[in-house]
Amino acid sequence: MIRRSKFDFFGCIAIAVGAAMLSPGTALAQDGEYGSHGGSGFSLGIGGVVGVKPKYEGSDEYEAFGFPIVFPKFGGDGLGGRISVRGADDVRLRAFDAGGFEIGPLAGYAFGRDEDDGDLLRGLGDVDEGLVLGAYLAYSAGPFLLDVSYHHIATGDDNGYLIRFGGGLEKELRRGFVGTLRVGATFADDSYQDSYFGISQAQSLNSRAGLTRYDADAGIKDVHLELGAVVELSERWKVRASGKYTRLLGDAADSPIVESEDQFSALIGASYTFDISR
Repeated sequence: MIRRSKFDFFGCIAIAVGAAMLSPGTALAQDGEYGSHGGSGFSLGIGGVVGVKPKYEGSDEYEAFGFPIVFPKFGGDGLGGRISVRGADDVRLRAFDAGGFEIGPLAGYAFGRDEDDGDLLRGLGDVDEGLVLGAYLAYSAGPFLLDVSYHHIATGDDNGYLIRFGGGLEKELRRGFVGTLRVGATFADDSYQDSYFGISQAQSLNSRAGLTRYDADAGIKDVHLELGAVVELSERWKVRASGKYTRLLGDAADSPIVESEDQFSALIGASYTFDISR
């Protein structure tokens, strides 16, 4: 079942402004440039993203989301080629690269969870959104990529962390059309598991669904598979689309709040870049 989501103003502004400030030549890139246009002057890109995702981790209901993108580019490449966006909580800046290895910081935004996102959550209280900070390490050989990333939730109710690791393949299938395939897994610490999948004694007493106390320990939270494509329609127009399947595992999958262990998400975005001056 799909329901239209509430408009999370702060979250959308945080992502859009972050992309604009950090990524003068890249907007929603998967591993490369998305929405940049060459030139020695100043250019401006505009675009937007819409998609669908579970209402919360473990939900069997879905919600739509969307946010705008604005990204300036000043003469030369600048930082454009060093930014990639894997998700709302995973905006990467390549600080160093040599011999196929790259390393750098990442930042992003964790959307949290509202107790009215599902019947099983009522009485459990909200999990507030927060700023995500971390770092990543990657190695590429031709079209193949291996990477590991650390995501610490620095603000909000949850102060836990995630470690994502996996590999992928990116290949230009024909001129102007790049396809991607990614597989991976996510490790979550005790704090994250307790915040999103655990039921404390107080929550159990307040639960309108009568949920019993549940401790979710650290471990592999999920495995996932993602397919994507970036299409260059013209020198100025680019479109990106992706779909992701996630399977919850371990204590996360066994949580009383989980309605479905199978989670799906998808998005599509477009950008247009035009010159302001040369």
